[in-house]
Amino acid sequence: MSDAGEGLIDAESRIQERMEEVARDRSTRRPAERNPQQLRAVEALESLKLARIELQRQLAATSHEARRSQLAHALEELARRIAETSSLIV
Repeated sequence: MSDAGEGLIDAESRIQERMEEVARDRSTRRPAERNPQQLRAVEALESLKLARIELQRQLAATSHEARRSQLAHALEELARRIAETSSLIV
């Protein structure tokens, strides 16, 4: 019975050592410095790309010519915004 108890104690000590090691790693590792403006631009770009996918889907499913024209203009505007936002990310 003492062997089983010693195994549990060893396992607990290994777990504790691992937790301390992880804590040391976290404290010594500096978080990557991120530019908030660049992060917003990346998020905006992703949103614009999703909007483009949705408009392309709508355009493919629409047969009414006036609506197709609206969607085509919206896609042109999205392309302009995507190019503008992409230039901010560099």
